[in-house]
Formats: sequence, structure tokens, C-alpha cells
Amino acid sequence: MNLLIMRHGEAGWHTLDQQRELTEAGRLATAAVARKLADSPWRPSEIWSSPLVRAHQTATIVSEILNCPVIEKPFITPDDDPGECLDELIRSAPNALMLVSHMPFVGALSTLLVDGHRHGIPFMTSQAVMLDMPIAGPGCADLRAQFLP
Repeated sequence: MNLLIMRHGEAGWHTLDQQRELTEAGRLATAAVARKLADSPWRPSEIWSSPLVRAHQTATIVSEILNCPVIEKPFITPDDDPGECLDELIRSAPNALMLVSHMPFVGALSTLLVDGHRHGIPFMTSQAVMLDMPIAGPGCADLRAQFLP
């Protein structure tokens, strides 16, 4: 399985965290990363997105450039357990998937898949990494590439 993990683009302020929208800089950085992904050998067949506005907006921009569908998943919000996502990856993930979410979730999921722990690594806004996983499981992935704005 090829798994692209991306943090949402830069978002502005809102009194409700769930309603924060991408800034213009966030939109531009997301589109730049999506174009780099389009030129890479790793193209997802679908995108799983957090339901929060900034992640969904990020996934929509990527979707338009890569021409693949976006499916909202309620278990990939900032403070969700990456183990639940891993269970879903094992059960039903396509062979080429992109996941758009938030910190600290993207960092914790990445280290769970690569190193087998949940300490987490930092992600810049709009940053994406490509993990190669022969099988989905803790410590089973190799980091193959990263895409920066």
C-alpha cells in the first residue's frame, strides 16, 4: 500500500476550531504540494479527509488537481487515536490512499506506521509524506518521499 499523509494548509482564526478555513497562503501552498504529487509516481485513488473545514478544503484542492474522490472520515481529527485509523487501513484501505488531517494526528500516525510508537513527528502546514507499506501495521512502513510547499 502507498499511503500519502498530508497536514492541512495554513488556516486562519475562528472562535470554533472546527470552522477554521484555509488562508490564501494555505490554498496556494496546498496547490503547490498537490502539483508536486501530480508529477510524482505516487497518485492516490482516493483521499480520506478529516471533517473539519480546513482539512476538507485542503483535500478538495488536492482532489481537483489529482482527479480523485474525497471521503470524509470522522476518526482522523486532531486528537483521534491513530490506532483506530490503522484498524481502518487494515480493514478497507485502497492500495493507493491519501489521508488529509491535522497535527498531532498526522505525526502520531506517521511514527506509529514507521517506528511502531506514537510519539509523533512535526509536520509543516501543507506538508505530505509518502509511506510504502507492504502490509498495514505498526512499524511496517518506510518513508519514501516528502513533499513540502
